[in-house]
Amino acid sequence: MTRRQIVLPALVLLAAVIVLLVWNNLGNNLVYYLTPSEALEQRGGPEAGGRFRLGGQVEEGGIEETEDGVRFAVGDGAASITVVHTGAPPQLFREGIGVVVEGAWEGGRFHSDVLLIDHDEQYRAPDGEGAYEVPAGPAVPAVEG
Repeated sequence: MTRRQIVLPALVLLAAVIVLLVWNNLGNNLVYYLTPSEALEQRGGPEAGGRFRLGGQVEEGGIEETEDGVRFAVGDGAASITVVHTGAPPQLFREGIGVVVEGAWEGGRFHSDVLLIDHDEQYRAPDGEGAYEVPAGPAVPAVEG
């Protein structure tokens, strides 16, 4: 056997293993979710009562604190679902923000124990006007070396 007959199949096998590992890890890290319209449509489906992720916008005027968490409505413009979340919501949780909650149907409500929020990296000043600017401070002396 020549060296080429050994190296070529080994490289193909190595490439296949790498692709398999990347594909497997990518699949585990993707976040799939249903919109409120899709969740209501599939509610009586084959996996009724099973856990899934629900994504949408927190509707205006509906956030209410409960003994062990928060209750709010998630909508997609066509449908709305009441979510009862157990646990403290993230600090940036508010009306109008995009969320993904994980849980299951219990009666007519969606009960969740995982709450992820969608936010941007732009910090706003406490008054909400404009982007945050770093205050000017004393000049830092140059270091000679």
